[in-house]
Amino acid sequence: MKTVTYFTRLVRSVSPSPTLPTFRLLPVATCRLTPTDARQIDCVGYWRWYRNPAGVATMTIDTQSLNVAEYHSFDSHLPLQPRLKVLLDHYFSSAHLNDRLQDLPHQFQHPQPRPWKPIHWQAIAPDQIVGIQLPVFLAILKGAIDTEAPIRDYTQTSRQYLEPLHPCMARFVGGVAATDGTLLELGLWEKEERQHTPALVKLYSQLTHETAIPQPHAVRQYQPSSDRISDLYRHGLHRVATEYGAACLYLWLMAHTTGPLQAVLEELVLDEINHMTKFWGFGVWAYPNSSLTQISWTVVQAMKGRVTYQPDRSSLFGTLHRMTTVLGWRTWSAANKLTFAFTCFYALRLLWRWSQELTPATLQDLFGQPSLCLKN
Repeated sequence: MKTVTYFTRLVRSVSPSPTLPTFRLLPVATCRLTPTDARQIDCVGYWRWYRNPAGVATMTIDTQSLNVAEYHSFDSHLPLQPRLKVLLDHYFSSAHLNDRLQDLPHQFQHPQPRPWKPIHWQAIAPDQIVGIQLPVFLAILKGAIDTEAPIRDYTQTSRQYLEPLHPCMARFVGGVAATDGTLLELGLWEKEERQHTPALVKLYSQLTHETAIPQPHAVRQYQPSSDRISDLYRHGLHRVATEYGAACLYLWLMAHTTGPLQAVLEELVLDEINHMTKFWGFGVWAYPNSSLTQISWTVVQAMKGRVTYQPDRSSLFGTLHRMTTVLGWRTWSAANKLTFAFTCFYALRLLWRWSQELTPATLQDLFGQPSLCLKN
C-alpha cells in the first residue's frame, strides 16, 4: 500500500518513486492506494506545480498534459467499463477533489472563472460517437441543453438561500443583488455554467447541421420557511445531487466519444466536478452533524408521497423522474443504462471515500469555525 498525504499549503501527487517525501504541513486528507491504483494514477495522472497570487504552493491537475483521447484510442476493441473506470478514477480522484475544494476560499477573495482549452469545433463529427446511437446521443444533448439553460434562475435561487447564512458562498454562486433584486454582479458559478448551453447547442449544430432552440423548464423559486438552516440543508442536498448527476452524465458521454467532441465534454466534466466538490465540501463543513439518516429523512420528506416531478417543490426523486424523461431514457439500450448506472455508483463510491477524509480540522483550516447560524 502507498500512503499519500495532501496538504492545505503544499500538495504532493502520487510519485512513481518507491520513496515518497514526508511533509509536516496541515494535512487535508490521507488516502491509501493499492499498488494497482497507484500505478494507474501514475499512468493517467499528470500534476502541475504552480504558485497562486498569494505565493502559496498548490497542486492542480494538468489537463493539458493528460490527453485522454490520445491515451485511450477508444476503439471497439477496448471495453467500455474499463474506459469508464479509468476516467472515473482520474477525475474523481481524491487529489483532484481536494484541489478543487481548496480552491474555494481563494475564489471567495479573488473569483476567477476557469478557462477552457481551445476547441476545434469545425472538426466535430458524428463518427466521433462510439457505442451510442446518434439519435439517442442527440436526444441526450437536447435534454442537457434544456436543463442547463435556466442557469440564472438556478443561481439566484441558491443565492437567496445562502445570503442570510453565508454571504461569501452566496456571492460565489449568485453574485450580488440590490434590494429590489437587480443583479449587480454575476457569481462565479454562473459565469462558468453559462458557457454550457452555448457549447451544447454548438455540438448539436455540428452533429446535425440544425439549430437546437433551448426550451428551459420552470425552476423552483425561493421558498423560505421559519427554519432557514433546514431550508439551506434541503436545498444544498438538491444542488449537490444535480451537479453530481451532471458530472456523471458528461463523463459517461465522454467515454463514448473521441477527438474534439470528447474535448468539449471534458470541459463540462471539469466544470461540474469543480462545482459539485465545492458544494459538497462546503456542506460537510457547514453541517458537521449531518448523517445518512438525516439525508434520507430529508429526501423522503421532500417527496411528500410522490416520486414524479413537481415544479413547486424540491424533490430529488422528482428531479430524477424529470431527467429520465428529458434525456430520453426509454430509448437507451440496456447496455447504455447499465454502464450509466455503473458510472453513477462508482463515482458515488469515490466521492463517499473522499468525503470521509474531510475531517473537521481539515475543513476548519479552509473555512474557519462553522458559523453559529449554520450549526444544526
